[in-house]
Amino acid sequence: MSSIADQLTLGVQLKDNASFANFYPGDNQEALQGLMALARQQEPGFLFLWGGEGTGKSHLLQALCHEVGSAGDPVAYLPLGETPAIAPAILSGLESMSLVCLDDLHSVAGNAAWEEALFHLYNRIQQQGGRLVITANAAPSLLGIGLADLASRLTHALIYHLQCLNDVQKGYALQQRATFRGFALPEEVLAYLLKRCSREMSELFDLFDRLDQASLTAKRRLTIPFVRDFLDGQ
Repeated sequence: MSSIADQLTLGVQLKDNASFANFYPGDNQEALQGLMALARQQEPGFLFLWGGEGTGKSHLLQALCHEVGSAGDPVAYLPLGETPAIAPAILSGLESMSLVCLDDLHSVAGNAAWEEALFHLYNRIQQQGGRLVITANAAPSLLGIGLADLASRLTHALIYHLQCLNDVQKGYALQQRATFRGFALPEEVLAYLLKRCSREMSELFDLFDRLDQASLTAKRRLTIPFVRDFLDGQ
C-alpha cells in the first residue's frame, strides 16, 4: 500500500497528528459524525464545512484524508489559502481521486478563473461518483461567488456550521490532547494557560506542542513554574 503522502498528488504534506480521535468536537458532534460517515462510505458525497478561525476546519479535512488514505484510497488535499502561486489548472484530473478536500474556499471566491475551474471539477467528481469536501469561513450564500452555477452547486452540499469552543470546552480539548499523548495536564496548569495565553485554539495547540517538547527535553513535568519560565523565555 502506498503512503498517504504519496497519494497526495498536490505535494501537500498532512499533519501526522490530524485525526478524528484527537479532535474535541464540543458543539460540532454532528459535523464530526458526518465526516466519519463519509470516510466509511464508498458512495458519492459532498460536504461543506464553514466557520471562523480556530474551529478545526483544516484539522478535520486532514483527519478525513488520513482516514480514507489509510484504507488505500487515493486522496487529495489542497489548502487554497496557502497556495497563492498555483493556477486553477491544478484541479485538472482530481476527479480520479476517491476523495478531494479543498480548504479555505473563501481565498479564491470572486476569482472568475478559479470559480469556473471549481465548477467543472464539481461536475467531474459527480460524474465519477467521488467524494468532495470544501471548507470556508462563511456559508456558501455569503462567499460572494460570482459564478451562479457554482453558487448553486455549493448549496447542494450537506452543510455544517462549525462552532467555536467556549473556555470550558477549550480546557477539555487541551486535556484530551494531553491524554492522547499519554500524560496528565494538571488543572492548575490548564487554568494558568487559559488565563495568560491566547484563546485561539490553533495558537493554544501550537503552544501546547512546544511546551510538551520542552518538558520532554528538560525531563520535567508541566508545572506552573515550568510553564511560567517557558513563556517568559519566548
